[in-house]
Amino acid sequence: MDFGVVLQTNPPASRVIQLSKLAEAHGFSHVWTFDSHLLWEEPYVIYSAILAETRKVVVGPFVTNPATRDWTVTASVFATLNEMYGNRTICGIGRGDSAVRVTNGKPSTLAELRESIHVIRELANSRAVEYKGSTLQFPWSQGSELDVWVAAYGPLALKLTGEVADGFILQLADLDIAAWMIKTVKDAAAAAGRDPESIDFCVAAPMYIGEDWEHMRDQCRWFGGMVGNHVADIVAKYGTDGSVPRALTDYIEGRTGYDYNSHGKSDNDHVDFVPDEIVDRFCVLGTAEEHIAKLGALRELGVTQFAGYLQHDNKEETLRVYGETVIPALREKVTAKS
Repeated sequence: MDFGVVLQTNPPASRVIQLSKLAEAHGFSHVWTFDSHLLWEEPYVIYSAILAETRKVVVGPFVTNPATRDWTVTASVFATLNEMYGNRTICGIGRGDSAVRVTNGKPSTLAELRESIHVIRELANSRAVEYKGSTLQFPWSQGSELDVWVAAYGPLALKLTGEVADGFILQLADLDIAAWMIKTVKDAAAAAGRDPESIDFCVAAPMYIGEDWEHMRDQCRWFGGMVGNHVADIVAKYGTDGSVPRALTDYIEGRTGYDYNSHGKSDNDHVDFVPDEIVDRFCVLGTAEEHIAKLGALRELGVTQFAGYLQHDNKEETLRVYGETVIPALREKVTAKS
């Protein structure tokens, strides 16, 4: 299992770079960031600085979307970063949440998402692609490599992921929901003639090392509100009696609205509808031993990377304990089985 961190690009950017360097020092392989250019600083500029000051970590958006950025520009950014620093980029992409909703926009359609994945991946892998009636290729790009991982929740988005994605991003760490979603993606991949085991499976959730459960929950309750935005869309489309697990849909009954100016912040003041049970199920909280147990269970479901959000007041200590205890323990268990 690989490990990533998910950061917001709040100023000063030097702090984001510092945390990225610390994450690499503690054994994390990926540094992901939010991608909402109005709410936070421009991540692609910061990626260049992160890559310049680290040796191995892979960087990318968690997640970008087809609506707010021109697809060819997105591909050019990745191909340029790869030329400058080696192939150390990855593209997480979804239909669009905070980046589009903050301007009263709408998420992209699944057809647009599918096409954007193809265009971005082909161009950023130094290949030609047909786009808007033209054959396009970066004449300056050679040997660039980029995987595209798709963030999804609903049945049709999960189906698309299985059909075309290099990886699947699930933004919650509930074991039952993860099992259902991973199976749905794998079944779609098999139906499309792909090898389901060729897809990476990334679970992302707040990670907090500590023992004060009330405090940890309050620091991470924002995450249930963020997930609730996507769940509300799913309920609007499929209702609560369809193929989506009730464990994912029931908790948003008390949801009344969402202010994107507080998106992803531990002091978010409008997520009271998120109960403690959901925080515990969706996040990874507690002692190192409790983290190891939950992540081990996720790995058994087929998860190949855990990406931990650090939007709380215990960033350095959580990274330290992961580096000294959690990551080595999980890697040792893999070695022991092999």
